[in-house]
Amino acid sequence: MKNKLTKIGHRTKEFIKRFAKGTKNYFKHNYLFITFVLTTFIEACMLRFFTVKNFTAISPLLADFAVILLVGSFAYFFKSKNRFKYLMTWSIIFTLVCVINSAYYSNYVSFTSFSLLATSMQIFGVGDALNTIVEIKDFSYILGPVILILVNKRYRNTSYYDYANTKNKSRITFLKTLLVSAISLGFFMSTVTGTDISRLYKQWNREYVVMKFGIYVYQANDLIASLKPQISPLFGYDKAAKEFREYYEEYPSEKSDNKYTNKYKGKNVIVIHAESIQNFLLDTEINGKQLMPNLKKLSEEGLYFSNFYAQESVGTSSDSEFTFNTSLLPASNGTVFVSYWDREYLSIPKLLNEKDYYTFSMHANKGNFWNREVMHKQLGYDKFYNYKTDYTINDEDVIGLGLNDKSFFKQSTEKISKINEKNKNWYGVLLMLTNHTPFTGLEDATDIDLTYKYTKTNEETGEQEEVINDYLKDTTLGNYFTTAHYADEALGEFVNELDEAGLLDNTILVIYGDHDAKIKRSEYNRYYNYDPETDSKLDEEDPNYKEFTKYDYEINRSVPFIIWTKDNQEKKKIDKVMGMYDILPTLGNMLGIYSPYALGHDIFSIDENFVVFPNGNWITNKMYYDSQSDEGILLDQNAVISSDYIEKYRDRAEKEVQVSNDIIVHDLIKKTKESKDVLKENKNG
Repeated sequence: MKNKLTKIGHRTKEFIKRFAKGTKNYFKHNYLFITFVLTTFIEACMLRFFTVKNFTAISPLLADFAVILLVGSFAYFFKSKNRFKYLMTWSIIFTLVCVINSAYYSNYVSFTSFSLLATSMQIFGVGDALNTIVEIKDFSYILGPVILILVNKRYRNTSYYDYANTKNKSRITFLKTLLVSAISLGFFMSTVTGTDISRLYKQWNREYVVMKFGIYVYQANDLIASLKPQISPLFGYDKAAKEFREYYEEYPSEKSDNKYTNKYKGKNVIVIHAESIQNFLLDTEINGKQLMPNLKKLSEEGLYFSNFYAQESVGTSSDSEFTFNTSLLPASNGTVFVSYWDREYLSIPKLLNEKDYYTFSMHANKGNFWNREVMHKQLGYDKFYNYKTDYTINDEDVIGLGLNDKSFFKQSTEKISKINEKNKNWYGVLLMLTNHTPFTGLEDATDIDLTYKYTKTNEETGEQEEVINDYLKDTTLGNYFTTAHYADEALGEFVNELDEAGLLDNTILVIYGDHDAKIKRSEYNRYYNYDPETDSKLDEEDPNYKEFTKYDYEINRSVPFIIWTKDNQEKKKIDKVMGMYDILPTLGNMLGIYSPYALGHDIFSIDENFVVFPNGNWITNKMYYDSQSDEGILLDQNAVISSDYIEKYRDRAEKEVQVSNDIIVHDLIKKTKESKDVLKENKNG
């Protein structure tokens, strides 16, 4: 027995000795591969450090490590001289993944998608915004490929360059590397739950996926998910159709019957798509002057929904247009306007067409931007007026992406007058443009003074003197204030022009902010904690310092929604939380139209409303819930929130995101018999 134990101990010692020698040899003679693994792995950790802050969590570390080893292991199928090219190619790819996601997260608090490639040409329309999007930290990842180049240059002519320099050694090294990758993957899979797998598959909760699966698994899975527009319709239809039917059986979209039912039936409608306008602007004053006096006045004279949220995703303005018109959420991957334009949707223009309304849309940008020329026709607009084809464009009238709002509104008023002469009833949507990122080009076009003025005692003379701090100069927030003020001026002039043309007598005016301005939280932190005495942000230790938290940022993203008439019959502020998908049921009830596929609600026919965002977050008047971190914040300090309350809305949120996406991907409205019946019912109703 003793001899057996001695032999086992000897063999174990020999094995450890050989393993240690082999490992030492591997590291000593395989600098290039090790450099690739380390630099790429560090990049992934850096990205999570700069974004979701969980760079030390075990699960994503194992996942990233496994992916890097798997991809890198195939380098051993190449001859030594070509291995650098292979590893360098992947190093650049991984670096680009980190750079792009780092910049995207800083601006949109989410991770980018391959589906955005379909809309990548849109970036050329906002090229001036790049300098506000990319930060110095986003270039730190470039060190990875640079270090790999330096290591290759240093060791390529030495015996240390590549350990696996024969076919046999290459094959063995490949298998060993693959084995380590498989072991890492195995350990990682032991940490994954069924809920994690479900969220990976659905992909809409991107921050959670990166926190759990790492950036490289996320991006690989996203590539597969981005092919869904071509692949998904071929698979899963029966399951999607079943869940679609079950959802509307559980949460039917019913016709409303309240004091606003048919209130504006037969009225003409002008809808203003107010680019990037947020609610807080209405109450913002600079040096005692209101930033948006005209919009503020309209909000006080009509129905003002003060707790209203856009529900856009990567499609920004186009997503808001889609949700406004259909009461569906944006697609989980890609954008409806570009990736799913060929589906059938039940929309406000289509429903009004059945009531003999002439429907039109107007925009001072190019018609192919966000594929609007195609998608507006698909939504049911009879005519889409756009840029050079329908508007007179003078160079001095061009600001940013197209014709400035003042000229756009003036020319549009003339067109609406002609439409009014030919049609008994009409419905038109006008998309504003000047207040679009990067919020520049108007430095001398408005009278708003953004400086901070105060008086102090001169220490030498003892006299009072005025101090002027231009603290918003060259900031995105300052530029935003300037263009927003200009947009408000344009809006005020437009209302006057409509009135002078007699177009407001039988018309309701609907105004909605399409989404927030996408300005970084750090700028708000500085703005709300500005100290004029030092011309700098208050120190965090200062008793007057108030952090602008991530929840403050989310709540601050609310946008205005106003329904106004010239006679000011309805003056009311509605504080109940409301989302973009609630407009069709609410406004539709006033106009006498209805969609059984609406995910939203008539705000006047529901006690407690609930708004879900495309990333799975949701809000009620009682709380805001963050699905990524599985935590929330109370909005009503007197509310008592139970676990059942959170679970109810969390489950509802997942169902809404899923069923909406299924409707879009599988074209379920077209394949559902009721769609034709709905149009017929609206026509006769």
